[in-house]
Amino acid sequence: MEIRRCSVSPPSGTSAPGGETNAYVLGRDPAVLVDPAGRSAALDRLVADAKIEHIVVTHPHPDHVGALAAYAAETDATVWARTGRAAGFRAATGVDPDRELRPGTIIELEGTGTKGTGSLDERIRILDAPGHTSDHIAFEAGRNGPICCGDCAVRDGSVAVTAPEGDMRAYLTTLRRLRAIDPPRLYPGHGPPIDAPRDACERLLAHRRRRERRILEAIAGGATTLEAILDEAYDKNLTGVRDLAKATVVAHLEKLDVEDRLEWDGERARLTPDAVLDRNRADSD
Repeated sequence: MEIRRCSVSPPSGTSAPGGETNAYVLGRDPAVLVDPAGRSAALDRLVADAKIEHIVVTHPHPDHVGALAAYAAETDATVWARTGRAAGFRAATGVDPDRELRPGTIIELEGTGTKGTGSLDERIRILDAPGHTSDHIAFEAGRNGPICCGDCAVRDGSVAVTAPEGDMRAYLTTLRRLRAIDPPRLYPGHGPPIDAPRDACERLLAHRRRRERRILEAIAGGATTLEAILDEAYDKNLTGVRDLAKATVVAHLEKLDVEDRLEWDGERARLTPDAVLDRNRADSD
């Protein structure tokens, strides 16, 4: 299946990692438009060069949906939203979804040369991919094909998983699932394509293991408040990103609390006896 990527700037006032978000056109006639974050001449050309019949998003954050309403109106495409999330989708996009999807949903793309064949290589399969948000999904382009993964992975750096919206435990599960699938390529929401998906997922898992270990060591060393844990867990200047780092630490604390490795009441953290004895334990990946 043909996959075309276009990096666009979200609307003014909307921030995105690196300043841009990747929109994708999957197929050509018919085609699916993924994450139309903003208008650009380049994306307009891609859309004009395809028969856009479906519009989908990995998640309805502002930096992924900024031009959805405009392209929906211009293409008259079917707009999909996750089951049970229509109200939030409408609030984020200004568009009422035409249809609902869920993990396992198949969007058929039977165009020229495949019409009536039911080709497994000309369809999009919806994958559950929570973590960055609870309703995050990904799109497998064809049988065992590449995956448009949104904000699950990046080639360089890391993905923001922040409380209260992000779920660190779910995010690590998503990374393990993508690693197990090991698609030929990942197409992320930000940055260049990922040609070594398994290695990228392992790198991101290792990053989270290291951060978690630093948090546990900070608490074992006497830090109990969020500010104190933050200062011990990060060894870099957090100017301009301190609030983001705090929300990330909270997501880790919530995960560790669910796993009974510490107690976190929203203000203070305390290690459980098991965590004190085994605070350097890494997740089994």
